[in-house]
Amino acid sequence: MSSEPPAIRQAKKSVGQPRYLATFADLMTLLMCFFVLLLSMAEIDALQFKMVVKSMENAFGVDRPDPVKDIVKGTSIIQQTFSPAPSDKVTPLADIRQNIQSSNENMLKIHDAQVYQIAKANSLTLLLRKKFAKAIEAGLISLETIEDRVIIRINERASFPSGQADLKANFVPVLNYIAKVLAEIDTQFIVSGHSDNLPLRSDIYRSNWELSAARATSVLMTLLKYPELKATQFRIEAYADTMPIRSNLSSKGRAMNRRVEIGIIPP
Repeated sequence: MSSEPPAIRQAKKSVGQPRYLATFADLMTLLMCFFVLLLSMAEIDALQFKMVVKSMENAFGVDRPDPVKDIVKGTSIIQQTFSPAPSDKVTPLADIRQNIQSSNENMLKIHDAQVYQIAKANSLTLLLRKKFAKAIEAGLISLETIEDRVIIRINERASFPSGQADLKANFVPVLNYIAKVLAEIDTQFIVSGHSDNLPLRSDIYRSNWELSAARATSVLMTLLKYPELKATQFRIEAYADTMPIRSNLSSKGRAMNRRVEIGIIPP
């Protein structure tokens, strides 16, 4: 039997941390390692991340600081860049440049948005080439991607009589198929008429402006016969000879300039 008083023996037993703390500390360490691994393996879509940040700023009313003339600079003793290969130019001192954006500037970079739209236009062009393979092979239409939109180019020789705006009967089925494909794309369309630079000799149309507008209208009215297409999806434009794609000095170039185009803006 110990000769120490009970109070002293109780004090000795309470010295030190409880035993469960070791298990708890190990659990917290493992959880931290788990989340660090998740973060290191995650792939972040920069464009979608910026859109989410912009949306949250609009929702919570984030107030951006007023723009300043001079670029704010700071220095850090911590290396700001990492490279797996050694470099003689690495320095522990790095300038940190902070760009201050005014409240009316769009956080999304214009370049990123343009690249995104061009990629969608190229994807749509590949899809349309498969659907219009026969018409393209027959020389009735052609496809082209211009900036952020896809152009369905209707050749004048295959679709309209010379100097007229009435569609040829054998081209109407082709245009009906085009309407069926366009109905699958929920977006906006621009129907534009073009001509060459030769003066128009007609008792019906006073100039190439009227002829190009009438041809665009004929194409649009045929497309709108398809019930799935809506008039609010379309816009008509007439350019006469102001936007040639080939030189008007040759008959072949003038023939290519006489055309109707259906511009598709990817959704």
